[in-house]
Amino acid sequence: MLEIKNLNVHYGVIHALKDVSLTVDKGEIVTLIGANGAGKTTTLRTISGLIKATSGQVILEGKDITNLPAPQRVELGLSQVPEGRRIFPEMTVLENLELGAFLRKDKQGIKKDIEHIYELFPILGDRRKQTAGTLSGGEQQMLAIGRALMSKPRLLLLDEPSMGLAPLLVREIFEIIKNINSEGTTVLLVEQNASMALSIANRAYVLETGSIVITGTGEELMKSDRIQKAYLGG
Repeated sequence: MLEIKNLNVHYGVIHALKDVSLTVDKGEIVTLIGANGAGKTTTLRTISGLIKATSGQVILEGKDITNLPAPQRVELGLSQVPEGRRIFPEMTVLENLELGAFLRKDKQGIKKDIEHIYELFPILGDRRKQTAGTLSGGEQQMLAIGRALMSKPRLLLLDEPSMGLAPLLVREIFEIIKNINSEGTTVLLVEQNASMALSIANRAYVLETGSIVITGTGEELMKSDRIQKAYLGG
């Protein structure tokens, strides 16, 4: 579904991504793990068109989207849940969800999908008229995921969904990610919490200082001594 070929990204003189190549197959959960500053967020932002690649290719379902503007990538079925949630705090929960469907014209479908989001996240249904800035961190994360789902993505990019959440909520968010995937959405997940990410991932890539250094199934990486020592506290 997604193929990244020899991606290079520079911030001025800083070489942030160095020949990064990865694939995500339809129906998979693929995770990207690594330390802070390894290039995980840069990878996602380049895929979604928020950062321009210096060289390399981003191919979505066989179509080269390397130079497409971000809104056109959303139209093609790509949606990102940004790090730090980035909800619209002055708007209500419902208005945030409606904004997620900005490019859609099917009013009945939008209504139906909003109801589906409330089924996935009942707390959002209870708070539909509340301004988003008054929600807890966990509720805001649910809203950010719900908003991204409103564009009906076939590929969902998730950037640090567990950041700043209590352990109990982290488990809940990861269960929801599994549910979204089982409903047919392919997921590329960037996550600091390596053990949780690997526990739900079909495959994983490890980024270190802008380069992919290890790849394997989630299970293989969980058992790897190197990963245990570096990321799992083993």
